[in-house]
Amino acid sequence: MMDVTQILCRIEQGDLVAAQQLLPLVYEELRKLAAAKLSKEQPGQTLQPTMLVHEAYVRLVDVDQPQQWHGRGHFFGAAAEAMRRILVEKARRKRSQKHGGDLRRVELDDPAAAIENPVEDLLALDEALTRFEQQWPDKARLVKLKYFAGLAIPEASQAMGISTATAERYWRFARAWLHSELKSSH
Repeated sequence: MMDVTQILCRIEQGDLVAAQQLLPLVYEELRKLAAAKLSKEQPGQTLQPTMLVHEAYVRLVDVDQPQQWHGRGHFFGAAAEAMRRILVEKARRKRSQKHGGDLRRVELDDPAAAIENPVEDLLALDEALTRFEQQWPDKARLVKLKYFAGLAIPEASQAMGISTATAERYWRFARAWLHSELKSSH
């Protein structure tokens, strides 16, 4: 069986067979990442992990526009970014007037659901993360790997090629900055 990195190199060169070989190798990992992210979403979420993986995968392995992958970590970082964009796009569609605007389904047996608004929270987080990324792109990449891809600090640090201690410092800083930013926007 081929290594993921070798297959990614072949995909860069436009190899259609390599694109088909990659999915079985990374599918379970991507599905776990998607399931972890979706577990944080509002109950009644219509997007399933399998659908999120497939949609992200299609964006990642577009043979008409081959990507430059610098190894497995880069690929999974891009997967985290793709999942983030898909969830943000879905949140924006839900909020649009065409899809009910500010109206949302509320389960009557869950009083907390009437207070929380995860669509707005996700959009606010995306906007704050975009501002954060302009100043600190490396720290923002760590946030995406941890929050959107569901990687633990050691896994994210390995994917980024930094020490675990540095990743922990990045995470503490990013979390504090984002918390402050989101708190001031409410």
